[in-house]
Amino acid sequence: MCMRNALMIGLIAVLTVSILWSSEAADQNERTHGYGLGRPATGQELQEWNIDVTPTGEGLPPGRGTAKQGAAIFAAHCASCHGPTGQEGPMDRLVGGAGTLGGQKPVKTIGSYWPYATTLYDYVRRAMPFSAPQSLSPEEVYSVVAWLLHQNGILAEDSILDAPSLAAIRMPNRNGFVPDPRPDVQRTETNPF
Repeated sequence: MCMRNALMIGLIAVLTVSILWSSEAADQNERTHGYGLGRPATGQELQEWNIDVTPTGEGLPPGRGTAKQGAAIFAAHCASCHGPTGQEGPMDRLVGGAGTLGGQKPVKTIGSYWPYATTLYDYVRRAMPFSAPQSLSPEEVYSVVAWLLHQNGILAEDSILDAPSLAAIRMPNRNGFVPDPRPDVQRTETNPF
């Protein structure tokens, strides 16, 4: 019995020392070299990921597109999830819903709910198509956005959509959101809520 206790105490001591030693080594490694994986991102790599677009249009890239061009791109890259007209699914409905937000069954779409057209560009550019996010060129994104805005009755079919014209679009639900009342949230031109 005494031998068993001595072995247990010895084992606990060895494990404690091992844990402390490995923890200290890991802390030292992180302080000096991180986890030994990867490398710091270069300025160019960071710039490639800095693709956010503000409500005012800051961050929109050069390029242009039309609803007619967007129809073909939508059919090739988007219709499998959103249906041929953007209303059928199986994923989120993108078209329609005008006048439903105050009713019993609101239909939240680009045309009925979204407050800024620039947010649509930002989202499509970052996250779509679902199977290959960020694979569309700026021109393709402008074209898909033009088609979606046209389908929602916001943009004429023959309009050319580019950074200035997209930022100038006033969405139907622009004033449908309540400003954030928290005192620590600063409202600016690029963050009106």
